[in-house]
Amino acid sequence: MTRIVITGASGNYGRGVTDRLIAQGRAADLILITRKPEKLADRAAQGCTVRYGDFDKPETLAAAVQGADTMLLISGTRVGARVVQHKAAIDAAAATGVKHIVYTSFIGIDDPANPAEVRHDHIETEALMKASGCAWTCLRDAHYADAMILMAGPGVMQSGKWFSNAGQGREAMVWRDDCIESAVAVLTGEGHENQTYNITGPELQTFEEVAAIMAEVTGRPVEYVPLDDEGQYAMFDAMGIPRRPVDDSEVNGIPWNSDDMVTFGQAIREGFLELCTDDVERLTGRKARSVRQMITENAEMLRGA
Repeated sequence: MTRIVITGASGNYGRGVTDRLIAQGRAADLILITRKPEKLADRAAQGCTVRYGDFDKPETLAAAVQGADTMLLISGTRVGARVVQHKAAIDAAAATGVKHIVYTSFIGIDDPANPAEVRHDHIETEALMKASGCAWTCLRDAHYADAMILMAGPGVMQSGKWFSNAGQGREAMVWRDDCIESAVAVLTGEGHENQTYNITGPELQTFEEVAAIMAEVTGRPVEYVPLDDEGQYAMFDAMGIPRRPVDDSEVNGIPWNSDDMVTFGQAIREGFLELCTDDVERLTGRKARSVRQMITENAEMLRGA
């Protein structure tokens, strides 16, 4: 059986992939890398191999990935600082005989005019992976619906206003679980080497349309309030969110920074994320789930905000 190494295995994406592979009886084939092995004691008890490895300490990574055939390289969380981290993991994979690297990338990054700050991290990592000598697969995930509905949604419902600099730009937000299940399909299937998949939701929508669905489903008023980029910066400044990543500034475990989020909204507004595919269905055998379904399934939580 192919041995699979998963970086960042204690994060939400890594845990989701691990859960599904264990459910397939693959625990013994999994090598889970984390900076804090104690956080994965439950995985060791389930039969996985848990190893210490740190993107910021490249010397730890060769031993961590030893014996793996395939690597799931889950992108780090520090936007603007990830290329060096990812290079360390790719170099370790190539040096230890990993045959195939599967990377969680992002949609819309081919166009150099795309202003989203995340573009640089992902396009550079893809280039490093393709130059590594390993087979590769790019899983270009769309914007997570979870981020907007489950994380930002309660604040939107509480204020009754959705502020954004995304204008009338459209995107096909995707469930993180659909991204995870697509990754599992690639890791356990065949014929995915040297392929790029755009993992999106089933329909293109503006944030204004999503806000209208939230209002309809919950029965609570939600107004979409467009901002310009300076207005968006001012809002994040007032919330105390730093413009650049700061190590001890995290929301839900992620070091948000406003340069990332404002350029992200700009990319949506300017049409760089207007991409909708059936790759989730091609990989998993079932259609991608909709934003409406996520709102409907979490309506009670949103109403209670």
